[in-house]
Amino acid sequence: MARITGIGGVFIRSKGTGAELTRWYADVLGLALESWGGAVLRWPQDTAEDKGATVWNPANSGSEWFPGAFMINYRVDDMAGIIAQLTAHNVAIHKGPEYAENGVFLWIHDPDGNRVELWEPKVWDDANKK
Repeated sequence: MARITGIGGVFIRSKGTGAELTRWYADVLGLALESWGGAVLRWPQDTAEDKGATVWNPANSGSEWFPGAFMINYRVDDMAGIIAQLTAHNVAIHKGPEYAENGVFLWIHDPDGNRVELWEPKVWDDANKK
């Protein structure tokens, strides 16, 4: 049987220009841009303990997990460093950091109001939860 093997892309329609929103992700969250203006995230660059994974999980109608039709979870390599970058760029933290068995989570909103979940992954361990 043919099957899904991964996430092929994440595409966001900006409320302004795509270039402005892209620059925010590069400047604030350190997204490395390609010459054509977008980014390519490759698993070999991920140094997390889990060696790179993407979770796919629909939410129930009316769920308070996230507003809107979608939320993107971005893996980060250094949550403390990301928090420092957010602070330097005057980006409000909506919620977090929260420490779970599988890592550290933080929620913000991008300039278009999209909720963004940031996750510093850890191998599942009850000791990670604070």
